[in-house]
Amino acid sequence: MKKKTRAAASRAGKRPKSAASGQKSAPRRSSAPTSRPPATSNDTKTTIRRLKAQLAQTQAQIEELQASADTDFLLGIPNRRGFERELHRAIAYIKRYRASGALVVLDVDRLKPINDAFGHAAGDQVLKAIVAALLAQVRASDVVGRLGGDEFALLLWNLSETDARAKAAALEEAIDRLTFVFAGRTITAGASAGVSVLDTHSEVSRALEAADSAMYVRKALRRHEVNS
Repeated sequence: MKKKTRAAASRAGKRPKSAASGQKSAPRRSSAPTSRPPATSNDTKTTIRRLKAQLAQTQAQIEELQASADTDFLLGIPNRRGFERELHRAIAYIKRYRASGALVVLDVDRLKPINDAFGHAAGDQVLKAIVAALLAQVRASDVVGRLGGDEFALLLWNLSETDARAKAAALEEAIDRLTFVFAGRTITAGASAGVSVLDTHSEVSRALEAADSAMYVRKALRRHEVNS
């Protein structure tokens, strides 16, 4: 009984170690949020300028990507996507302002045999020369595009049907005059062009189909002329 009383008295007399040694407990951190100084007018203006600069940079990158997606990487002219976009805008303008224009679809006659005989580097050289010849025949307001492979399209403003057909013939002649020398051989390419007149009733797909059909008729006629 005396042992239990002494143990209880001993426990009652103990103090926490930190208190007995004179050490102080670490202060608690306050959970209250720290206040920030209010933004000044200059800080706000600086942030606005920075955001505007970032927005302008992003818009420039978008425009660059858009232009890249619409451009033939080899020839530097609109690809099918880019040309159809221009044709859509042109037809909308023609319908609104009752303007006139013509669509020419042009197909290179002998590009595949050139590629097969002399390689695609030779074919690329032919394509670049053809684009240069086409651009030399049209105005700055006109559009020359590549629909794919050996097929090109031209959007020509303010031409009657007679003038458009005359221009198509001139384009054929300009390409017919081109000559190339590969592996010691002189080569010509040639081209056939079809015309579709653009007016207030035109639609992009139908205009392309009409010019494409006219081109194949012209190609068959030229082939007949060569063989006769």
